[in-house]
Amino acid sequence: MLATIAPTSPTTLDPVTAIELRKVAKDYCDSEGGCHGPDHALRVEKTAIYIGRQMGARLDILAAGAILHDIGRRRETALKGALCHAAYGAKLARPILQNLDFPPDDIKEICTTILCHRYRGENVPKSLEAKILFDADKLDSIGAIGIGRAFLFAGEIGAILHNSNKDIDTTKSYTSDDTAYREFKVKMCHIKERMVTPLGRELAHERHAFMEIFFNRLDKEFFGS
Repeated sequence: MLATIAPTSPTTLDPVTAIELRKVAKDYCDSEGGCHGPDHALRVEKTAIYIGRQMGARLDILAAGAILHDIGRRRETALKGALCHAAYGAKLARPILQNLDFPPDDIKEICTTILCHRYRGENVPKSLEAKILFDADKLDSIGAIGIGRAFLFAGEIGAILHNSNKDIDTTKSYTSDDTAYREFKVKMCHIKERMVTPLGRELAHERHAFMEIFFNRLDKEFFGS
């Protein structure tokens, strides 16, 4: 049962502007495909707007931030993680928003949500919109969608179906051992504790419960019990 929070009537993003932003984001994200293709940004946008409506957030800030939040990932991938896609994406977003005549204060807020959606080091989400985008992005990595994305990534790197009896602590990322099961044990099972909004936390616990059922069933079928 999700918490009921009195909604307000926050500002929404102009539909024409939203279309233009999605076109720009698609150009950046198309080459990623897989787990971080344009469909990921669309899901994050929808989730962010859902939470934002319940919590009275600025929906225009949220939508713009969600659409553009991963535009720096292509560069991070090319540099094999040597660059933070959130920080780089925030820099890329500024001229894009300026060209679309966003007010300076709104540009600052949108870029901050992009910068903080990864939550590394000092980039802690503080504004309501930044917290909601952070939660929306993390929610897309768990539940049924998260499981699907984990298997998709495992297939992309040539990982096996299951880690069998291996000690997860001895396995490594980007190897044949980097399975969806490993992703669940190492990362996905901890996501629910990282949520920073009440509604995001409730949604995360609901999605986590489904993952527990799925991976317990995977164990049973894999080991023939």
